[in-house]
Amino acid sequence: MHIDLGPASAVILGLLILFVGGSIWIGIALFLVGIGGFFIFTDISFGSILANIVWNNTSGSAMMALPFFIWMGEILFRSRISENLFRGLSPWMDSIPGRLVHVNIFACTFFAAVSGSSAATTATVGKITVPELKKRGYDHDLAIGSLAGAGTLGFMIPPSMMMLVYGIIGDVSIGKLFIAGFIPGFMIAFMFSAYILTRCLITPSLAPPGEELHSWKDRVQALPAIAPVVILVLFVLGSIYMGWSTPTEAGAIGVLGAFFFATLTRSLTWSVFKASLLGTVKTSCMIMMIVMGASYLSNVIGYLGITKALTQYVTTLNLSPFLLIIILSFLYLILGCLVDGFSMIVMTTPVVLPLIEAAKFDPVWFGIYLVLMIELAQITPPVGFNLFVISGLNNDDLLRIARAAFPFFFLMLLTTFLITVFPEIVLYLPNKMK
Repeated sequence: MHIDLGPASAVILGLLILFVGGSIWIGIALFLVGIGGFFIFTDISFGSILANIVWNNTSGSAMMALPFFIWMGEILFRSRISENLFRGLSPWMDSIPGRLVHVNIFACTFFAAVSGSSAATTATVGKITVPELKKRGYDHDLAIGSLAGAGTLGFMIPPSMMMLVYGIIGDVSIGKLFIAGFIPGFMIAFMFSAYILTRCLITPSLAPPGEELHSWKDRVQALPAIAPVVILVLFVLGSIYMGWSTPTEAGAIGVLGAFFFATLTRSLTWSVFKASLLGTVKTSCMIMMIVMGASYLSNVIGYLGITKALTQYVTTLNLSPFLLIIILSFLYLILGCLVDGFSMIVMTTPVVLPLIEAAKFDPVWFGIYLVLMIELAQITPPVGFNLFVISGLNNDDLLRIARAAFPFFFLMLLTTFLITVFPEIVLYLPNKMK
């Protein structure tokens, strides 16, 4: 059966804009576009294919890891561990220009390492730091801008839900993706902190002078407040990298560890348990719905031959690898203004990954690049999720938050450039894995 790819591509794109642009849930919209593609251009029963795709994309062991990591983040989000993290970091920041603004960066970095979620990281840290910084007279734009930027580290520093989804869709080693995110993630955190330090040296009024100086004794006494997060990171990620557990088993270890520390801090109540479980179910179902819908749509696009034709067309253009990345970056920045990160991964990976592999880029490297693009999308209006989270916390205008986050947006763009020119930044640690 011959299918004219021009009209087929136009109809698929039109349906995608219609349904995704309308007020329809992303997962349902993707299913509708896939059904429309099968119904209009083929005589295949879309129902029988639907059943196979739904089962194949939700029954794997990798997808089983997702609810565990989400649950771990939910427990930490609702327990006293997150508040203790802020108190533990504060004494270490008192003598640095910018002082407590750096807590946004370090707290997001630590919390990202156990939550795997940008929204959870931003909301947890923001609830604690923004009111404190405002009360103590810190510049509000610097506070919310640094929070918006650092909150995106929830996707980069492992374990990351975005890396899990990309690994499932692209059949890429999740363990290698996790360890590949370490150097870029901490590099971004360092660049953010260096920017805050520089800004506060130039304009000291952005951060008020310290009211109290902490001794080394105070700092040492604050370490137990940070310890639960550090121990969780070591146990969860160490068990994967040492080969002791799969990502699913490591996620279960993380949940048990989160329960243990929440009990230890006497913040594990019945309401906390129930809210964390309900939040996990809601988030997991939302992600799985999007993954199933996008996989179904990808199957339609593949069956119609659009993926193969696009790959062949781009190959005939003889684009240099760097020009391909520049074009993809523009496309992802535009896409990031319209849809969420999960949709970006599941909608584009089946189409773009063959192009990336044809250009001799490593799939693990591309996973980190893709996460960086999603991080940028988190702070770009109108669909920047971190902007909505911060706006919900403080009732700030979305455009004001976006303007405050722009320097951090630029620093992430710089990181994208650096990992493209020097891919070993990403690949050094994965290449050391057994």
